[in-house]
Amino acid sequence: MTAGTPHDWYPLSVSSPPNATAKASAPFPYLGLLSLAGAIFVSVTSEFLPTGLLPAMARDLDVGISTAGYLVTIFAGTVVVATTPLAAVTQRFSRKSLIVVVLLVIALANVLAAVAPTYGVLVAARILGGLAHGLFWAVVAAYSAHLVPAHQLGKAVAITAGGGTAAFVLGVPVGTAIGNALGWRAAFTIIGVVVAVLALVIVKFLPPVNHHVERKAGEVHVPLRRDPSFRGVLLLCTVILILLTGQNTFYTYIAPWLTDVSSFEPGSVALVLFLYGGAGIIGLVGAGYAADRFPRKAFAGVVLVVMAAVLTLALATTNTVVVLIAVIVWGAAFGGIPAMLQTRMLRTASYRTRDLSAALQTTAFNVGIGGGALLGGLLLEGIGLDVLPFVMILLVAVGLGLSLTTDTARDRRERRRLRPA
Repeated sequence: MTAGTPHDWYPLSVSSPPNATAKASAPFPYLGLLSLAGAIFVSVTSEFLPTGLLPAMARDLDVGISTAGYLVTIFAGTVVVATTPLAAVTQRFSRKSLIVVVLLVIALANVLAAVAPTYGVLVAARILGGLAHGLFWAVVAAYSAHLVPAHQLGKAVAITAGGGTAAFVLGVPVGTAIGNALGWRAAFTIIGVVVAVLALVIVKFLPPVNHHVERKAGEVHVPLRRDPSFRGVLLLCTVILILLTGQNTFYTYIAPWLTDVSSFEPGSVALVLFLYGGAGIIGLVGAGYAADRFPRKAFAGVVLVVMAAVLTLALATTNTVVVLIAVIVWGAAFGGIPAMLQTRMLRTASYRTRDLSAALQTTAFNVGIGGGALLGGLLLEGIGLDVLPFVMILLVAVGLGLSLTTDTARDRRERRRLRPA
């Protein structure tokens, strides 16, 4: 192993896919990956659409802003509870077919949300969307690894993760703008239609994959929990959970923070979200490069930049220019983090545990998303919006510390293993 390669952060999968040679010689599947990116775009937009529409939804449904914010928690909580069981019971089904089905269910859930007459009905629609979204990510998170060889994972994940970034660049801000202009119900209706269209794109352009692991003659079945890579997967899931909890403690309530704590007009929130997401493209492009070359230093660096940017905007709330610059830097730095984490997961997990690891990763992400929204809502009610960025910084620092600690411990174990007797 040489310093500066992905090997110094995580091991390549402890087992190789059965079609590794064929994947290495095949052309890079740009169309398939771009269609996956499109599906991720609409799914993530659907998940975070309430973020920019909380004030309007709260007024229309006659609930508090924190209660409206719990829609994100409910959605994410459903994903947490349902993802692993749904992934297990659908293991034998075609990955491509599952993606198409869950996208159609997500489309239906958004239409139901658009026509919901009460908060309770809207909660039911979000639960339905959360069920589909969890299974969607359990399938999609591992799909890139079935399409490309190990040395191209960073590039492939960066392309598909571009869909998530585009959701913050275009999906959520445009949805917010539509909600401000035509009402939040129109925004949910339109995203539902777009999700249905993307399901047709998947049918046309996404190559099917064989995700089943062939057991060799005489090979003894070993429970997944005893797989050598499983401990690393669980540690990484813990890092993901802490980081995402910190991020969403603040980001879920960014719209009211911008208008109530800082001095932005309500009509400018969509533009701020657009700039945040647009900056994320820079981070994503950098992640595609760094995840295949020097992932450890790059990851630590972008997390530190996130912390510095959020601290800056928290200390300069009345200076809209400084806050706007800090939000853009925050978006650029955080934009690459999910792709780095997903690439690390695919390289940490063995081939036989990839689908389970994808489900656990999805669960960790959504525990963080929902837990952050819940924690932010409780802090908002008990203390106020002002404290949210500081809590985010603390949690993100804990996540980074755990990542660095586990990396150091892994390095020591590897050095001891290679030391001559």
